[in-house]
Amino acid sequence: MTLDATPYSQVGTDPQNAENEFTAAHKPLALPDRQNSLKTGIGVYVTVHGHFYQPPRENPYLDAIERQPSAAPFHNWNERIHHECYRPNAFARVLNDRGDIVKIVNNYEYLSFNIGPTLMSWIERHDVEVYQRILEADRKSCERLNGHGNAIAQVYNHIILPLANDRDKRTQIRWGKEDFRSHFGRDPEGMWLAETAVDYATVEALIVEGIRFIILAPSQAQRCRPLDTSDESDLQWNEVGGSQIDATCPYRCFLKRDQNSQPSQNLDAETPYLDIFFYDGPISRDMGFDSALSSSHNLASRLGQAVRGDHRPAQLIAVATDGETFGHHKAGTEKCLAYAFEDEFAHRGWTVTNFAHYLSLTPPTWEVELKPVTAWSCAHGVDRWQDDCGCGGGGSWNQQWRRPLRDALDWLRDQLIKVYEDTGKKFFRDPWLARDEYIQVMRDRSATAVNRFLAQHQTHKLTLGDRTDALRLLEMQRHALLMYTSCGWFFEELSRPEGTQILRYASRALELAGDVAGVQLEKGFVKRLALAPSNVDSFKNGAEVYRQLVISAQISFEQVASHYAISSLFTPYTPEERIYCYDAHQLDYQLQRMGSLTLAVGQLQLTSEITRETSHLTFAVLHLGGWDFHCCIQPFAGRRGYTSLKETLMGSLKQGSAAQTILAMNQIFGNQSYNLQTLFAEERHRIMQL
Repeated sequence: MTLDATPYSQVGTDPQNAENEFTAAHKPLALPDRQNSLKTGIGVYVTVHGHFYQPPRENPYLDAIERQPSAAPFHNWNERIHHECYRPNAFARVLNDRGDIVKIVNNYEYLSFNIGPTLMSWIERHDVEVYQRILEADRKSCERLNGHGNAIAQVYNHIILPLANDRDKRTQIRWGKEDFRSHFGRDPEGMWLAETAVDYATVEALIVEGIRFIILAPSQAQRCRPLDTSDESDLQWNEVGGSQIDATCPYRCFLKRDQNSQPSQNLDAETPYLDIFFYDGPISRDMGFDSALSSSHNLASRLGQAVRGDHRPAQLIAVATDGETFGHHKAGTEKCLAYAFEDEFAHRGWTVTNFAHYLSLTPPTWEVELKPVTAWSCAHGVDRWQDDCGCGGGGSWNQQWRRPLRDALDWLRDQLIKVYEDTGKKFFRDPWLARDEYIQVMRDRSATAVNRFLAQHQTHKLTLGDRTDALRLLEMQRHALLMYTSCGWFFEELSRPEGTQILRYASRALELAGDVAGVQLEKGFVKRLALAPSNVDSFKNGAEVYRQLVISAQISFEQVASHYAISSLFTPYTPEERIYCYDAHQLDYQLQRMGSLTLAVGQLQLTSEITRETSHLTFAVLHLGGWDFHCCIQPFAGRRGYTSLKETLMGSLKQGSAAQTILAMNQIFGNQSYNLQTLFAEERHRIMQL
C-alpha cells in the first residue's frame, strides 16, 4: 500500500553512494553454468517481487485524475510516482566509479512483478514508451525462462477478497485475468492478492479460475509437512504459525473446506490445490524500511544470509515488497537493483528467476495449511478493513468508522444486486456473466467493442435507450466493486482522499441505479454513513464527509456543457472535441465582443463514452473580464426557440450593459448559472494562469 504524502528516507540519490561498483569490485569466480541452471533446477535462485500498485484516483464522472496539489510539482500522485519509480525502473542506469552511465537496464526483465490493472491502464494512456518496455520485459523473460514470464496478475481493484461475497470474488479474479491477457497476450500463472489477504474460500475461487500460485507472507502459514514420504513420522504436521516456515521452497495448499466455503461443481474429483510461495519476511522488511537497498553489494549480502547450508539441490531466495520502494519510497534504488541483476547476483553464482519458472523446475514437496483469515499488513486477520483493530491508527484518533463504513457499503451492494438482477434480465441472457465479461468493454470502449459485447449478451436487439440502460447497469456494478478498494479503510481517517474516493464510487453507483430503475438509495446510504464517526470535528461523521466532499464532486451533463462553454472563450474548439470521457459535437456557435464583454452562444451535443447517453444542450456564456463569468445551460428546445434566444442575447450585448445581458440570460435560462468556480479544476487552473 503506497502512502501518497509521506515520503520515506531518501536513499541512493548520490551516484557515488549508489552504484559505482561496476568496474572493479570483484575478482572473477568459477561460476556454475547459468543456462543449465535455467533448465535443471540446481543451485541458488533469486526472485525479487515488486507489487506495483496505485489506488484508482479517477473522478468517476470524468474517467480522469484531476489535479492534486499535494503531488506538486507533478499533476497528480500517479504522475509523480511514475517519474520517481515506474519510468526509472524501465530505464535504470548502471554507473561506473566515475558516475558515468555505462548501461541502461530494464529492471522489469528481472523483477517478478504485478502491476495493478487500474495503474497499468494509466501507464498505457500516459507513457506508451514505458508501457511497451514493461511488455517487452515480460516477453524477454518468457524467452529466458522457458516460457514463464515475470508478470503475474492482480485482483482487479485491490479489494480484500475474504471480505467479498463469492460473486465479487469471482468477478475480481476474472477481471484481473482478462486485464492481464489484454496487456501481455498470455494467461497469468500467478495472481497477487490485495494486501495478500486470503482465506480458504479465496483459495477455492483462485483454483476454480485456474490460478496456479500466489505469494504470501510467512506469518500466514499455520503448519506444514512433507508431501511424499515412506516414514510415517515425517507425516506429522510442523507448526510454523510464528513465521518460522522455510521460505526457500514452494508449498502445495490443498483445498480445505470450512463453514464459509461451499463445494463447487467446477472442481475436479481429485483434491484441488493451489501452490504458494512465502517471501522471506525479515529481508523484505529490510528492503522496505532499512538499508538493504543502499547498494547492490548490501542487497546481495543481505539475501545471502538466507542461503541454507544444507545439501538440497536447489533453493529459492524470494523477497517481496511494494514496487514503489524502488525509486519512490527510496530514491535511486532502481540503480541498486539494476547492478544487482546485471552483476552482483551472477558474481555469487545465483540465477535470477521468477516464481512460475522456479515452480516448473522444482514442484512442491511440502504441503501447507494456512491460518483461517490473514493479510500481510494486519496483525488481526483482515480487521484493518472492517474494525478498529489498531492497525493504521495514529495518536488519539480511532478507527471506529471502519465497521459502519463497511456495513453501509454492504447494504448498498445488496440493494444494487436487486436492481441489477431485476432490471438486468431485461437486457442480458445471464446478467452476472455479462458483468464478468464487461472487462472487455472496460479495456476497449470503442463502438465496435461495445457492439460485439452487447451482441453476445443481449436478450434481444436493444434500442438505443436500452443500450444506454444496459451500459448504465454494468457501470453501476463496476462502481459497486470500485467502492470496495482496500485503501478506503487502510489509513487512520475516513475523510482522507482514499476514503472519499470510495464514497464517490458509491455515489456514482447509486446515481446510476436511480437513472435506470428509479430507485432512491442515497437517503438510506447516508443514514448509515452517519454511524461512522470522523476524527475531524468539521466532518463529525461519514454523512458529513459525503455531503461536503462527495456530493460536491458529482458532475452533470450541464456542468460538462458549462466547462465547454467557458473554455471555448479561450480555446478554438473544432466541431468534434473530446472533453474527458465525453464526445462534444458542436452544432452551432457564435461569439460576439462588445467592449470588455464577450458573449458566446451555442448548441452542443454531448455523448458519454462510458454509457453512450446523449444530451442536446443550448448554452450562453458571458465573460465580464478577468475571472468573472456568467454561464447558463438548458436543454435544446428546437431550432426556432434557439434562433430567438440567440437574437435576444446578442441584442442585449449590443447595448453594452453587462447587467442587461445577464438579466436577459436569466429570463431565458432561469436562475441556475455556472462560473469559474464550477469549472473542472483542471480547466479552472489553466484559465487562471492565462
